[in-house]
Amino acid sequence: MTSDLEAQLRAVSLRVTRPRLAVLATLRDHPHVDTDTVIELVRADLPSVSHQAVYDVLRALTDTGLIRRIQPAGATARYETRVRDNHHHVVCRGCGTIADVDCAVGHAPCLTASGDHGFVVEEAEVVYWGTCPDCVTKRSEEGS
Repeated sequence: MTSDLEAQLRAVSLRVTRPRLAVLATLRDHPHVDTDTVIELVRADLPSVSHQAVYDVLRALTDTGLIRRIQPAGATARYETRVRDNHHHVVCRGCGTIADVDCAVGHAPCLTASGDHGFVVEEAEVVYWGTCPDCVTKRSEEGS
């Protein structure tokens, strides 16, 4: 798997470094985590990596399109490696869990604006809000 991550970095002309590999591996294995969680998980493998190094890696990976930064309303920024496809997210109002939702249409933009004001619309960002199964169960148990 590391060689795949190395190839991804090289494909966007980024130097292969241990922090970059660690961040990519972390996001591959733990999608939709915030920066603090990325730092915690990366430090499990690279204890000496600094906060700033992780921030710099996240910025470089986002800028080159290897990862995607998402920030649902009222939430901290999260990161994922699922890029270059037209997918959306569902967010739990109770615990903040985020999951991917494939686009029903498949191509971007999946929605047509009622008025585009002269813009060339390329993408529609859709966030579904609801309650995850764990929170539904918890509410049911509390109500019993």
